[in-house]
Amino acid sequence: MFLLPCSALALLLLTCLALEPPPRRPSPSNPAFRRFQREFLLGYLPALAADWLQGPLLFQLLQSRGFLRSQIAALYSCGFASNVAFGLVSGVFVDRLGRKKSCVLSSGLCSVSCLLQLSRDFLALATGRVLAALGTSLLFSAFESWYIHEHLEHHDFPAEWIPDTFSRVALWNSGLAVAAGLVAQLVAEGLALGPVAPFLVAVPFLALSAIFAGKNWDENYGKSRACSKACGEGLRGLLSDPRALLLGLVQALVETILLIFAFLWTPVLEPHGIPLGIAFSGFTAASAAGSALFRRGVTGRLRLQPLRLLFASVLLLALALLALALPLYPPGDFLAVLVLQLCCGMYFPAMAFLRRRLERGGAAAGGARWLRLPLGLALSLVLPALPGDPAGTRGVFGAAALAALVALGAAGGVLGTTRGDE
Repeated sequence: MFLLPCSALALLLLTCLALEPPPRRPSPSNPAFRRFQREFLLGYLPALAADWLQGPLLFQLLQSRGFLRSQIAALYSCGFASNVAFGLVSGVFVDRLGRKKSCVLSSGLCSVSCLLQLSRDFLALATGRVLAALGTSLLFSAFESWYIHEHLEHHDFPAEWIPDTFSRVALWNSGLAVAAGLVAQLVAEGLALGPVAPFLVAVPFLALSAIFAGKNWDENYGKSRACSKACGEGLRGLLSDPRALLLGLVQALVETILLIFAFLWTPVLEPHGIPLGIAFSGFTAASAAGSALFRRGVTGRLRLQPLRLLFASVLLLALALLALALPLYPPGDFLAVLVLQLCCGMYFPAMAFLRRRLERGGAAAGGARWLRLPLGLALSLVLPALPGDPAGTRGVFGAAALAALVALGAAGGVLGTTRGDE
């Protein structure tokens, strides 16, 4: 089964190149902006690379430590619960501590987590999962908020230049994700260093990110707000706007489904003999192809509405999960997983666009976290009790497909309430 993921990876990379639309406007040539942009990328990209390196072989690593599947599920649950709980207050935490300090703290927490993977003690590994969840939550909130503040407030660059930086981040991030799977496969299997090796490879990248940001970035802070007030604003915004509530439900359901997938993809593919690192690279290439498809859809001849692309991505997600619920041959399982990742590539930029549009219309940010919290905590409690046999795993995917259909109905509701605005 080595040829299948390699062929899929090559085909998906070619698809990404073919689908990527040309830039709509030339990149800014201002030397000061270019220098600032380069400083941001040199601090951010190593942290992203380290994050991707920790993805391909986590389940295999815990399995190699001799843990039962229910124990592995409990370790994953520690991370999931920590992520959704801290997600409620991460924005306020970052604003108060300082965004540069939060970036450095993110790298420190993830470094300790990676080193704890050397342990065979369950509590040490559980601590590692909690630290990884906290560090990842900071990674995806502190870095971008630091950049936007510096771009607008410190350097006074035009807001129209911000997308240039984040389009570069997206491009580099896709390449780093694909490379991370290949590097993980190389160090774990090719060099026979075992599944802990990618975690150790990640540590120097995290150190580089922390040192560079600590030495070269200025500190900035957000508005000082009480945590209860910030969380309350998000909840009130969620309840006062039907579109925000429906969109939040879509986000909470889809992202809970993706947490289930993050746990189950290794048990689905590993028995077929598919190299996990190469499979992971294929996933990320499929996601990049989905993102390119989204950009082509909204900027090409069709000029599709992001909401329609969100609806299409959730529909395809439900179909992919339904396929994974059926007893297919190994190529069918792998193809279904690639389709699922393609959906993710379309879903995330569409959801980000729609959330920004709601916030510009006056809706408070962060309301969807209130819906993610009960679903994420419930999943964390249920995950260790899920059946570990193949039939049980397919049953879980069937339940996830039903949840995706509920999300599809909510997306259809948003489409109906905004039809007059399009």
